[in-house]
Amino acid sequence: MEVLKTVHDMQERSDAVRAAGKTIAIVPTMGFLHEGHLELMRAGKRHADELIISIFVNPTQFGPGEDLDHYPRDMEGDLRKARDVGVDIVFVPSVEEMYPHRFQTRVQVENLPQHLCGLSRPGHFDGVATVVAKLFNITKPHLAVLGQKDYQQLAIISRMVMDLNMDVRILGVPTVREPDGLAMSSRNSYLSPEERRSALCLKKSIDLAQEMFQAGENHAHAIADALRALVLSHPFTDIDYIAFCDPVTLDDLDVLTEETLLAMAVRVGKTRLIDNCLLRKALDR
Repeated sequence: MEVLKTVHDMQERSDAVRAAGKTIAIVPTMGFLHEGHLELMRAGKRHADELIISIFVNPTQFGPGEDLDHYPRDMEGDLRKARDVGVDIVFVPSVEEMYPHRFQTRVQVENLPQHLCGLSRPGHFDGVATVVAKLFNITKPHLAVLGQKDYQQLAIISRMVMDLNMDVRILGVPTVREPDGLAMSSRNSYLSPEERRSALCLKKSIDLAQEMFQAGENHAHAIADALRALVLSHPFTDIDYIAFCDPVTLDDLDVLTEETLLAMAVRVGKTRLIDNCLLRKALDR
């Protein structure tokens, strides 16, 4: 496994892989790798000849007062996990390498960020789109593998690739969960044992929403009221949003359609957690 730190070295290495007629997959990460990340990497291995992961805590996607300085990091552990799963190249640039002096360009998707997490994290998705565009230009992949847990991020990157005619295929991988149902996240490490138990309210809410939808309830406000009551019955919780959306546009829906995105953001203690699912009338689809 190679570890590369400069844009020049990474681009040169990707050029060599492409010149050899091999395909490249990338899994962009901010490190502190968990099983969810590893599942993305396994998918990348299945779909390409060479697998690159990036480890870069991107400062431009953190707002004032967010956890940039305290975001969990474990480079030694990350490299060990990457090696064990069969990663070929790890790109670990510095902030100065990614955003050199006088850097002044950004990528902005107009409408998709005006929903869900974008409402409470202004500028966040500009930072995400910009860094991912840069990573695509640096690593030159044929395929990018992203998690459906960050559904809005997946939608925004997919839109960016389509709108800017980037020659990259996007593969979304279903959310990986802990045995008790909590969606895997690097931020789960912030939770105390008591908060960890309360955090299960997100998956319980998803299950309840699916049950209500299957039983014939299709009014968003009725399901949302039930989910709010469930979440707030758990200690340490505060709701950022519970939203029912069109899965393509992310526009809010008052009446649920045949396939509707349920997306949630809940603070458990000081930790902000997100989760989502596609509510479907036919579970066997």
